[in-house]
Amino acid sequence: MTKKENITLQRITYLRGPNVWTYRPVLEVWLDLGELEDWPSHQLPGFNARLTAMLPALIEHHCGVGERGGFLQRLQEGTWAGHVLEHVVIELLNLAGMPTGFGQTRSTSQHGVYRMVFRARDEQVARTALAEGHALLMAAVNSESFDVAAAVERVREKIDDCYLGPSTASIVGAATDRRIPHIRLNDGNLVQIGYGSAQRRIWTAETDLTSAIAEGIAGDKDLTKTLLKACGVPVPEGEIVDSPEAAWRAAEDIGGPVVIKPTDGNHGRGVSLDLRTREEIEAAYRLAEQHGSEVLVERFIPGEEHRLLVVGGRVVAAARGESAWVIGDGRSTVVELIDSQINSDPRRGTTEDFPLNRLDITHDDVVVLELQRQGLSGHAVPAAGRKVLIQRNGNVAIDCTDQVHPEVDHIVSLAARVVGLDIAGIDVVAEDISKPLQAQGGAIVEVNAGPGLLMHLKPAEGMPRPVGRDIVNHLFADDASGRIPVVGVAGSQGTADIAQLVAWLVHLSGRHVGLACRDGLFLAGRRVGRGDCANWASGHRLLMNREVQTVVIENGAATILDDGLPYDRCHVGVVTDLGGAETLERHDIRDTEQMPRVMRTQVDTVLPEGAAVLNADDERIADMARLSDGEVLFYSLLAEDNETVAAHRAQGGRVVLLRASRVVLATGTAEVVCVDLQRRRILLAPSIVLAALAAGWALGIAPELMAAGLETFASSPTRS
Repeated sequence: MTKKENITLQRITYLRGPNVWTYRPVLEVWLDLGELEDWPSHQLPGFNARLTAMLPALIEHHCGVGERGGFLQRLQEGTWAGHVLEHVVIELLNLAGMPTGFGQTRSTSQHGVYRMVFRARDEQVARTALAEGHALLMAAVNSESFDVAAAVERVREKIDDCYLGPSTASIVGAATDRRIPHIRLNDGNLVQIGYGSAQRRIWTAETDLTSAIAEGIAGDKDLTKTLLKACGVPVPEGEIVDSPEAAWRAAEDIGGPVVIKPTDGNHGRGVSLDLRTREEIEAAYRLAEQHGSEVLVERFIPGEEHRLLVVGGRVVAAARGESAWVIGDGRSTVVELIDSQINSDPRRGTTEDFPLNRLDITHDDVVVLELQRQGLSGHAVPAAGRKVLIQRNGNVAIDCTDQVHPEVDHIVSLAARVVGLDIAGIDVVAEDISKPLQAQGGAIVEVNAGPGLLMHLKPAEGMPRPVGRDIVNHLFADDASGRIPVVGVAGSQGTADIAQLVAWLVHLSGRHVGLACRDGLFLAGRRVGRGDCANWASGHRLLMNREVQTVVIENGAATILDDGLPYDRCHVGVVTDLGGAETLERHDIRDTEQMPRVMRTQVDTVLPEGAAVLNADDERIADMARLSDGEVLFYSLLAEDNETVAAHRAQGGRVVLLRASRVVLATGTAEVVCVDLQRRRILLAPSIVLAALAAGWALGIAPELMAAGLETFASSPTRS
């Protein structure tokens, strides 16, 4: 078979918010199949076998058939390369650890050109998966070799580089489970959970409730011990020293074995345990001073190390460490024994995805010191049967949450409160965590701000704990949604005026309102951005503002098609008209009949407790009522002759209508006159007034206030 020409990726667009395809972010790719338009899968000799050999798990893809093996059935029947690429990319993401289920491929009006989309949590990860999938597909088409494992690894590396860390992802995932929205604020793990004034911020396991003073205290181990001791919390005695000689003198004063560690270190760096001789103590001092500003000598507490996670004043998870040993065989070096007996454990790895770390003595001075105490080095060959201690209390990753004694829970929670941390990782050394500390001589040895969560999310042994959920529940009350009222106004005619009028009505109701429209960006009536701000970036900017209590955003069809909506859901979604198709040819939209699919996006995002505000004078818009998860409010200039309005009122629905010059708010058969446009000399187009008042009514603004707002709108800041 002659080699087939490469599929051309004409255009790649990251749709960040709800769009014509789905509620969630996707990568949209325009594909020109070229000559492959004439070669469906079942006509490419050997293609299906080659592809499924490369990606055996494609059998799990249901596709449109709706059952396991559905996609393979489509391959055998014959499907086009764009559809195949969709599934290849999805499978590469699955293999790389970012499960992805959604994808679609649709033809365009151009011969051989398709639009293919797939779920994309991160743009750069999605682009990498697309590039790898594209290469894999062409290799399968042309019967060329392809290293699938290397491709998956490249996607996985991009995930590690670009996506949220597992601790942050667990919190964001828990927020999503509660339908609380989130916005990533940087390329790292700083995330806003919630919108506007209802938001909270996290940075991994630190929150905007985490005190900087408390962090400073936790970073000073000697100060932390002083405060805890004053409150009756058991801590090991110790003192700060400034030389190896002083460390030895302090050890003699304390008596018995000691621990030496930096006062402001972290992750166990520079910490040496169970030191007894002067040589050990002075060597440990020199190691500790490399990892902190001061060195602390304190009494060694016998027992296992435990990490207890305190969230909002209560222990929500606990993990225990264990020592790492190797047994000599008389032939292998210590380094070789570590690799064969410890690092061979599949739970160990170099990334955060593994509950246990690989041990590398070339980068761990504490392990080197421990070996020296046993008269060994990494290149030594222990005698057969000799047991060699490699690491004391290594990775704390054995879940013991259910074993924590209530008295230990109380003491540990008290320690977090004393330091002032809302989220803390408390290190406890005890022989048995199921017994009170004082009775067994146990103690709290450290209080840590910003603790790691992975040991609780993916313990090496035991049950995973939902600590992300615990943190979200700490930040948000049970009935809190993390949302502020969001109003989206979609259409092409008068939408800027509608958005400005709605914002003015909200402002008069006493709420700090943000407005993004084609006339600019406004906060509480003050213009902070000029030019056309009816776009995704401006709307997103408002949602990030901690002062904003309500947001009003004008959305055109181009915004929905270019970026998606700037919010995940809204409280009020207004659709005014289906105009503007003539400006959307680049999106393959060529007539008004294609517009309902675009503009329905505004209605699809209405919350169950929200409302869709629809122009009932256009049957295609009125038909969108069936798509709303929330209430529907119709507005109509021709209500007296509109069967849709009559049927809606007969069911007790709400309608805003124009009778002569009076705006009437109707609920079922009950009516209230809001304002007489002629008598009040309101010069705005009636369609604008009706749409804005319907949105205001959906937000719960009183008719009297809306009437006053109409009269004063001309003097509002957005009109000046």
